[in-house]
Amino acid sequence: MNNYYDKNVFPGQPIYTGNGVTIPNQATAPTYTTQLPLEQSYIENILRLNKGKQVRIHYTVPDSEEFKDREFSGIVEQSGRDHIIISDPNTGKWYLLLMIYVDFITFDEKINYSPEFIPNN
Repeated sequence: MNNYYDKNVFPGQPIYTGNGVTIPNQATAPTYTTQLPLEQSYIENILRLNKGKQVRIHYTVPDSEEFKDREFSGIVEQSGRDHIIISDPNTGKWYLLLMIYVDFITFDEKINYSPEFIPNN
């Protein structure tokens, strides 16, 4: 019987050679650094770069009459993949808003932006 399981293939040996081309084995496999890749410029990261700035968040919850086409104003406190936390210094209220319902965000000042996200804590 001549099948795959009858072959003695050990780690570090090429598993295929043909036409002068060798599939890399462990000795020639690429090495990776322990450095984490830079994050991309997603909305959450742009908001983190603008933490502490005044924003207006235009928000729509499609199946709600109360939250259809609503605007929240406040200061960016935190943001994550699926949420934004803002505080309104005029009322003392804090809002946890879900990103899925955010239409767009406006700033009254220049936005800090970087294609590669480097956190500023």
